[in-house]
Amino acid sequence: MDILVIVVLVLLAIGMFRYFRRKNFLKVLTEDQFREGYRKAQLIDVREPNEFDKGHILGARNIPLTQMKQRLVELRKDKPVYLYCQGGSRSARAAQLLHKKGYEDISQLKGGFKKWTGKVKSK
Repeated sequence: MDILVIVVLVLLAIGMFRYFRRKNFLKVLTEDQFREGYRKAQLIDVREPNEFDKGHILGARNIPLTQMKQRLVELRKDKPVYLYCQGGSRSARAAQLLHKKGYEDISQLKGGFKKWTGKVKSK
């Protein structure tokens, strides 16, 4: 029983550490805040191509999280990067990767594409 409590506490501590570390470099924006700045930024949809084709924010480029490392050359470090995925977890992981690679101005759409009410394009 004591071991179980220790494991739970360690997992909670790790989760809190990651949350607060991410908060230092990732801005989580409401849809209105996101809409204010995404036209001046690099708007990146990190979902898979089949998800992107079903519908994406107008003007977004598709760089799936699974390809992000190989496609970093497509992103500029001197311009803000606005990320989104379906719900927020993949874009948070993409932000972490970008931060490690020296990108500084990184924002994420709160709630992801499923919460987006703006213009959408689909194939």
